[in-house]
Amino acid sequence: MADIDISEALVRKFDKSGPRYTSYPTADRFHPGFDQHSYQHYLEQRRHSDSNPPLSVYLHLPFCESLCYFCACNKIITQDHSRVSQYLRYLEREMALVSSYLGPDRQTVQLHLGGGTPTFFSPKELRQLLDMLHEHFDFTADAELGIEIDPRTVHDGLLEELAELGFNRNSFGVQDFEPAVQQAVNRIQPFNMVEKAVIDSRRARFQSVNADLIYGLPKQTQQSFSRTLDSLIQLAPDRIALYNYAHLPSRFKAQRLIVAADLPSAEERLQIFLMSMQRLLDAGYVYIGLDHFARPDDELNLARQNGTLHRNFQGYTTWAECDLAGFGVSAISKVGHSYGQSVRSLNAYYERLDNGQLPIDRGFELNQDDLLRRQIIMALMCSAPLDIEAINRRWDIDFNTYFARELAQLRQYEDAELVSIEPHFIRVTAKGRLFVRALSMVFDHYLNQPTTSTYSRLI
Repeated sequence: MADIDISEALVRKFDKSGPRYTSYPTADRFHPGFDQHSYQHYLEQRRHSDSNPPLSVYLHLPFCESLCYFCACNKIITQDHSRVSQYLRYLEREMALVSSYLGPDRQTVQLHLGGGTPTFFSPKELRQLLDMLHEHFDFTADAELGIEIDPRTVHDGLLEELAELGFNRNSFGVQDFEPAVQQAVNRIQPFNMVEKAVIDSRRARFQSVNADLIYGLPKQTQQSFSRTLDSLIQLAPDRIALYNYAHLPSRFKAQRLIVAADLPSAEERLQIFLMSMQRLLDAGYVYIGLDHFARPDDELNLARQNGTLHRNFQGYTTWAECDLAGFGVSAISKVGHSYGQSVRSLNAYYERLDNGQLPIDRGFELNQDDLLRRQIIMALMCSAPLDIEAINRRWDIDFNTYFARELAQLRQYEDAELVSIEPHFIRVTAKGRLFVRALSMVFDHYLNQPTTSTYSRLI
């Protein structure tokens, strides 16, 4: 993709606001009519089904010691580490409930710890957490065990301890190395702190070391972010996520602490993105899609090439067609033809489990049209070819008739060489991977219905 020109005019023409499609339908369509009984039904249905896909497990660990002003995650700011023990007890209750409905024979291939700050938990507490998980779920020998790490929490020996616990993938929140930007978002972490964490990860033999960047933060300029890219490229992480900061202070209170006048203009933000993308491509990274870059030999890129790339609530993944069991406050699950999300507050979470109830607050049950469109949108998000004849056979439709309106809308993207519409296939082009959200929006039935959500810009 390094030799393909992504012009400013092309970005300006197709940049718009839209969902990120970690699911379809998207989480803003979840409703309280889907409750704990609905979720229990789908768990038990999987238990008695001939189709028994592997399981991916997500744990939301919400505690953070300090507030990052840009953060839009569900978190609890506290210096009181004693709160962890109570949270662990309730996580175990939830695991016991879910595993009792699922049954004992579900192979677990993936674990991801997100937050919050998972490394708010001590190594001893993380060991206790993993012991609980292994008691209730059957992890395969090659399971991916990933953890998000705040570099400010890394002490000598921590990465080795995490590796000994079985974690083999990690992700560091870098965001930006510039002191002025770090000061503006209340996240001070010098380069040498991140450098040591990455070096320690390599020594501990983590299979994949990832880093997150955010563009559009206060005090950022093209020049300053170029210096951040210089530093990160020097560290050579296996994957880099380049996120677009969405400033939504009306929704996220922490963002009200950011001085709006310090944010880069829309023009500057665009130039930062275009510069960053080219810098990463020139450094040898491959653009996977959306905001993800990976080294050519990384599992994500290999999965993209062989058609096994998938997308879920944690982003791009190499494991397709897993059920996803989420645990903890606000965690989202995908089981069968359903999504379920837990309550957002700690008190409500504890109360539900005290009453022996699954802490599901809302969710969604997919119909046939949803499932069809989910297959198409997930394929587009992963830049996989859409096999029209295979879709016709699986869903007993005539694609060209069923999606006549959508095909007409796609023509503008075909004219711009972002997608190729052939008699039997629809293919996302190399430069079209930058616009997969826009392509997916064409097939989103719910975008015509009201929502309270405010979507981020594509670029």
